Amino acid sequence: MKTLSTIAVGFDGSHDAKTAVRWAFNLANHVDAKVVVVHAVGMLGRFEDRSNEKELEESVHELCDDCGIDRSRVRLHVTNGDACSVLMRMAEDPISADLLVVGSRGQGKHPGLLLGSTSLELAEHTTVPLVIVPSL
Repeated sequence: MKTLSTIAVGFDGSHDAKTAVRWAFNLANHVDAKVVVVHAVGMLGRFEDRSNEKELEESVHELCDDCGIDRSRVRLHVTNGDACSVLMRMAEDPISADLLVVGSRGQGKHPGLLLGSTSLELAEHTTVPLVIVPSL
């Protein structure tokens, strides 16, 4: 079995995404892996509200402290595109993630569903192992 060196975890600020980030951080602590926390934004969203990126960074730092992972092993990656496409690209160079992690649901419009559209689409199309962390 291939050793995990890089874990990419989707993060939109939702409760389920925070649960997924905590799960990824705990795994990273056990296997000594790096973690890329991935946030996808639409083209206009990145330019309309730059303060959101700072809030995401602060939230990731709080999660690092809560989970006891060294911040030097974690980085926030904010990029343009839809969440599924952005996360699937994390398996490619230069990130080359060995594992993708997402929450079961994000900030979508259908809160009653067991799986959100991103986690479902990733399960159908990803080329690397995927963990869908259930809601707590």
